[in-house]
Amino acid sequence: MLVVMKHGASAAEIDAVVSVIEEMGYQARPMPGAQRTAVGLVGNDGRVDSSRISALSGVAQVIHVTQPYKQVSREWRPENTVVTIAPGVDVGGKEVVIMAGPCSVETEEQIVLAAHQVKAAGAACLRGGAFKPRSSPYSFQGLGEVGLKYLATARKETGLAIVTEAMDEQGAELVAEYADCIQIGARNMQNYSLLKFVGTLGKPVLLKRGLAATINDLLLSAEYVLASGNKDVILCERGVRTFDPATRNMFDLTAIPIVQQMSHLPIVADPSHGTGIRDLVTPMARAAVAAGADGILVEVHPNPERALSDGAQSLYPDQFAELVGELRTISAAIGRTLTPAPRTATVAAG
Repeated sequence: MLVVMKHGASAAEIDAVVSVIEEMGYQARPMPGAQRTAVGLVGNDGRVDSSRISALSGVAQVIHVTQPYKQVSREWRPENTVVTIAPGVDVGGKEVVIMAGPCSVETEEQIVLAAHQVKAAGAACLRGGAFKPRSSPYSFQGLGEVGLKYLATARKETGLAIVTEAMDEQGAELVAEYADCIQIGARNMQNYSLLKFVGTLGKPVLLKRGLAATINDLLLSAEYVLASGNKDVILCERGVRTFDPATRNMFDLTAIPIVQQMSHLPIVADPSHGTGIRDLVTPMARAAVAAGADGILVEVHPNPERALSDGAQSLYPDQFAELVGELRTISAAIGRTLTPAPRTATVAAG
């Protein structure tokens, strides 16, 4: 980190910056120039609170030479991280993982039927919300633990790994008990206490990009999970809010290769929330895999017209089956394959 002093900064102001840097446990290197002095901070381990320095008298600018995150960066780990959600389901390797299912768990019959349908089409994971953060307090909020039990039943019948969202610490503990992967939704991407908590639960975490989050914001949120001891983090691009009402969000395909350049963590894409429109899900899913996404998160409902949430963006089962065939072709074209659906059912994890 480089601290650039104002023109004419006094020796006392420069000494104050040096003192604060040393109080923080780092080395300071003053570098006098013809017009102004710069102070280099040596030994930055990513924990430097630059606000302490930028607030000092005489400081013009603080320049970060390295990224504010460490453990998620390519500099920390040059090779790709592969996150194992369940036996045979690895995210970040040569295989592209398809996660599919309804937005919400509505009944046991609905989620079990959906599980059989997405498995038959080629999905390796079942997604479905037991806890639903909704914009309106009057919308369906999910079945809670009952929904998690229904998901466990679906896993027992199909063998699909379960990915489902947690909204708070109590819910995260329940999700960790019933599911294979804890999803942190867009609205909670910067809920730092929740991120630190799920970092202690020993379960893979799927972290969605926030509605107005930059890629740096996403990576810093992932850093909270890794810093708490959990290295199994999957990032998810799901669109950001813009001024254009033509779609629910702007599905940022460029985030996929950019994240892969900046971080070793795998990244999957959610074209369902990224567009909010059923007819756009298939082309955006195809584009995401072509761009290098390590997986796709797609909403599929046995009967979208009767869905209690997000029916307008949910694929029909036959549409999903057709999409999987197309993704298989695209994956092969770029030297990858799809993770196969489980052959047998499993016993529920406890």
